[in-house]
Amino acid sequence: MMQARDPKRKIFLIATEESGDRLGSALMKVLRQRLGDGVQFVGVGGRTMAREGLESLFPIEELSIVGFAAVVQQLPKILGLIRKTVDAVLEAAPDALVIIDSPDFTHRVARRVRAKTPAIPVVDYVSPQLWAWRPGRARTMLGYVDHVLGLLPFEPEEYRKLGGPPCSYVGHPLVEQLPSLRPNAEEQARRDGEPPVLLVLPGSRRSEVRHHLDVFGATLGRLRAEGRTFELVLPTMPHLEATIREGIANWPVKPRVVTGENEKRAAFRIARAALAKSGTVTLELALSGIPMVTAYRVGAIEAFILRRAIRVSSVILANLVIGQDVIPEFLQEDCTPEKLAPALQDVLTDSPLRRQQVEAFARLDQIMSTGNKSPSVLAADIVLETMRKRR
Repeated sequence: MMQARDPKRKIFLIATEESGDRLGSALMKVLRQRLGDGVQFVGVGGRTMAREGLESLFPIEELSIVGFAAVVQQLPKILGLIRKTVDAVLEAAPDALVIIDSPDFTHRVARRVRAKTPAIPVVDYVSPQLWAWRPGRARTMLGYVDHVLGLLPFEPEEYRKLGGPPCSYVGHPLVEQLPSLRPNAEEQARRDGEPPVLLVLPGSRRSEVRHHLDVFGATLGRLRAEGRTFELVLPTMPHLEATIREGIANWPVKPRVVTGENEKRAAFRIARAALAKSGTVTLELALSGIPMVTAYRVGAIEAFILRRAIRVSSVILANLVIGQDVIPEFLQEDCTPEKLAPALQDVLTDSPLRRQQVEAFARLDQIMSTGNKSPSVLAADIVLETMRKRR
């Protein structure tokens, strides 16, 4: 007697970083609302996806590797985890494979799965930054990705121009979090009050923190020596707190260190300005209405490679979304206290630079709007539609 096929829809998800884990969790929640008990989730994820019922193939902490040199050292381990994940996808034979960010890992898995089992539809949630470097990836992705879910409004047009797979803008998760980023009347009064609250954001990974802490500390010391008063707040995550406290021990101006997402958002709501490492946090600050100065330092090898690969006028995410370079960026040899301190002074005072940023940030709600549907709902709709098309 033939065994009846499991009527449940099986979706294999792969997220190897905390940000991807949060996206995966929100997507799983909506897919379960759509399919009820008729869906089964398998794959790789972190704590929030586990709360939605995913038993991860391996702990995602095994892939918390940053920097080209570190990747080379860990290559045998990474390749082993790629093979393990591919084998798990093929064994599960899912109705869809959803890869979430982390393209160096997830795209290698997707390519191998497509080569062995072309019938499995692949949805890529979070586009690689092919608009910034390696644009040829768009055409390559056409061979193993059925649909890209873009977090940034300009990405669908980039895929069209570059000849990549279909891409839909589903919205950035920050769009769903605006109430926690915007001040109430009391918080606005503190934001406008004296001394101004200045945020310092040296990065979310240990390697980034190490590259930025000394120059940020010297910049703030220079600003204070020039007579500028401010209340300094440094938001970080619990796993980085010890590294941060050790790194700021010799700072001439001591910040108040706050840990956790709620404390970070509370600091954002009262801040007048920020000194930040470039990255997603620039978009978070812009949506919060906080003018900023950005900086970025990497190791010599990584800097050498990136200089030859970058194809955009700015590496600041908020600048790219706004379509205008309103946020100053100080990269590598320009990332010095001598250059950062005057720019920071400008965004702390009622200067043309500060006013230009405030006016540009006010346009972001309209630029990033997804209508009346949340990003996770739009993403789930496209995953289900892609599954139907490939059946």
